[in-house]
Amino acid sequence: MRYVDEFRDPARVRRVAEALDRAVTRPWTVMEVCGGQTHAIARYGLDALFPRGLSLVHGPGCPVCVTPLEVIEAARAIALTPGVILCAYGDMLRVPGARGDLLEARSRGADVRVVLSPLDAVRLAQASPDRHVVFFGVGFETTAPATAMAAELARRLDLGNFSLLAAHVRVPPAMALLLASPSCRVQGFLAAGHVCAVAGTGEYPAIAARFGVPIVVTGFEPLDILQGLWMLVRQLEEGRAEVENQYARSVPDEGNPAAREMVARVFEPADRPFRGLGVVPAGGLRIREAYARWDAERRFSLRLAPLDEPGRCRAAEVLQGLLEPTACPEFGRGCTPDRPLGAPMVSTEGACAAYFRYRRARRAPGEELP
Repeated sequence: MRYVDEFRDPARVRRVAEALDRAVTRPWTVMEVCGGQTHAIARYGLDALFPRGLSLVHGPGCPVCVTPLEVIEAARAIALTPGVILCAYGDMLRVPGARGDLLEARSRGADVRVVLSPLDAVRLAQASPDRHVVFFGVGFETTAPATAMAAELARRLDLGNFSLLAAHVRVPPAMALLLASPSCRVQGFLAAGHVCAVAGTGEYPAIAARFGVPIVVTGFEPLDILQGLWMLVRQLEEGRAEVENQYARSVPDEGNPAAREMVARVFEPADRPFRGLGVVPAGGLRIREAYARWDAERRFSLRLAPLDEPGRCRAAEVLQGLLEPTACPEFGRGCTPDRPLGAPMVSTEGACAAYFRYRRARRAPGEELP
């Protein structure tokens, strides 16, 4: 398939891996922000091609994983409210809150449904005038436009039985927060191509200049990731800290103007807690006053008090790039996709889920997992 097969071609991958090996002359630690890239690296075993001295750590680029406990609990409370239908993406149903997940709420009688788009939830509200339909919207800049469109459509239809529990988050502020941490060891970033395809690259030059780290916008195929790393290492070796776009076939610098306009119409930046990171300044999107009628936080008078993570779960360190998933003592034992302690073991973009699926045999030589 064009634009896929050539980016998985073994000969091309080997050539770029060899160029990357030649480029590295000293130790470097870089981070891939996106969970989709984490899964691609694990799936294709790309780390086996990385040169000695190049360390790649995983970042908080999984929106399901960074949704805090208190928001999951708010979604559960809404779902258990009589007369409510709660709609969400499939990943969200098994993300653990403090008292359970949305599947557990459904087992108690809550009407929780999986949808492929927030517009499906709008249509459901139209078809169910005697019920109140809430869409639980999560995601980075990539999914925010569809949620914003749902709010706009509800406004145009004057749909009074629809609202949004919006938990959208933004990537650049999270990157800046990580870089400002005294424990940060990241010297460069592979930025998420699909986020930039929507939001553009405009916020990244200021981050690169402020912290002196190069940023390369990168795709998701093996050749994309290796080429992005080569571009990143070349900057590091040359002492540069610039923004480059490896994924130019899909990412214009301005992103998608129509999608950005829709997001700006419905949402405004706001401080937002990330699971594992704490409150990220301007790290989230809040529904504007003009759309308050469709804001589930206001409609249900929610008070989102911070909740503590389970003591045994070290997902916070994984999300900050401080711990490899297999280094957690609960990995594959007390924490599995069937019995997750933390969100990174549940989400299809979670680093723990990627390691569990593709790397269980690598936990320790000769060691078997239960």
